[in-house]
Amino acid sequence: MNILDDLKLQYKLGGIANRLIYWNVACFLISLIFFYQFQKGSFSYPSWILLSTSPDDFIYNPWTFLTYAFFHDGFWHLVFNMIILNFSSQLFLTFFTQKQFLGLYILSAVFAGIVFVATYYFMNIIAPIVGASAAIMAILVAVTTYQPLMQIRLLLIGNVKLWHITAVLLILDLMQLRLENMGGHISHLAGAFFGFVYIQALQKGTDMSVMVTKIIDFFANGFKTSPSTPFKKVHKNYNRPVEKRTVSRIITKDKTQQQIDEILDKISQSGYDSLTKEEKDFLFKSGK
Repeated sequence: MNILDDLKLQYKLGGIANRLIYWNVACFLISLIFFYQFQKGSFSYPSWILLSTSPDDFIYNPWTFLTYAFFHDGFWHLVFNMIILNFSSQLFLTFFTQKQFLGLYILSAVFAGIVFVATYYFMNIIAPIVGASAAIMAILVAVTTYQPLMQIRLLLIGNVKLWHITAVLLILDLMQLRLENMGGHISHLAGAFFGFVYIQALQKGTDMSVMVTKIIDFFANGFKTSPSTPFKKVHKNYNRPVEKRTVSRIITKDKTQQQIDEILDKISQSGYDSLTKEEKDFLFKSGK
């Protein structure tokens, strides 16, 4: 199995959080090819990707309230966000589902984008924004709201409570509100607020992520067409005795699924790197 096959397998088995990281990295690589200006040493995103506070931009490109959350303006911007995303997603998915994770990511990104645009519009400031930070803060604050006293072990520091980590990040955003990237910090705080509201509503019985799931299911099922089979005339012989046949394919499928389940259990206990080459090859072939 080569590196590409290994990455494909991790993409299939990693869940939605892992796929979001892949999507963010892929968007960054694409932006390096098409939108990076080497002479200036910076990115120049078009108005149909980044989120701008100019009405001429966000009115005619409403999808930018989401697309901005998949692009970044620098390598370290991407790396830091992906580290926090990986950290917060593992905590979030301990208590909640994959669909809730994706729903919160999308809704918080849109909400933070609206807050950013509204704030800058009333301040009469035209500025763009890119980055997944707002959605990531929503996920981190959501799980912190749900389990604030969870113990997290940090390298060189030891055990700290989850709310301590989240509080430090929020305080840093508050301290930098008046600095150069004010819009970015406003979106971070807006995302954090949405994560808090999401958990409060969820504990009262309202799951806002359901609306995202319904929209995704609508489009996914809308493009699926049921296979049409031509009409066939069937002649039945009622005098012919019914033959009992055993379908070995079901037995083979059960054995294959059992082996897949055992490998997935091994991944959940010891991680993907603990698999042997044969187990990785088996999973990749069975996923095709």
